[in-house]
Amino acid sequence: MSKLAILVAPDPRLKVKCTSVEAVDDEVRRLMDDMLETMYEAPGIGLAAPQVGVTRRVLVIDIAKQGEARAPLCMANPQLLWVSDEEVVYEEGCLSVPEHYADVLRPARVRVRFLDREN
Repeated sequence: MSKLAILVAPDPRLKVKCTSVEAVDDEVRRLMDDMLETMYEAPGIGLAAPQVGVTRRVLVIDIAKQGEARAPLCMANPQLLWVSDEEVVYEEGCLSVPEHYADVLRPARVRVRFLDREN
């Protein structure tokens, strides 16, 4: 695994439309591993491929609380299927917009379809 450089806004590459992943192969799994290493080192809880200059529909997240075991989730081609009516507010930041945080209103639960590391 290797740490990747995180692009910082207003880098125009952050606005490029991403392409879908045909299949999760060794190259995509390596990207996911590198993204996880980069995210953990930053430190952060989520990272999308465009943030490291890769225009593919890939993201990694780990929302385990501090002190809990890591629980990474790797997704390719995520598609939002359902959102709850209930909403929650969390303070969020973005690794591509350092030192900026805001309260963000989001659905409390979502259902997402995606390809995982094994397709």
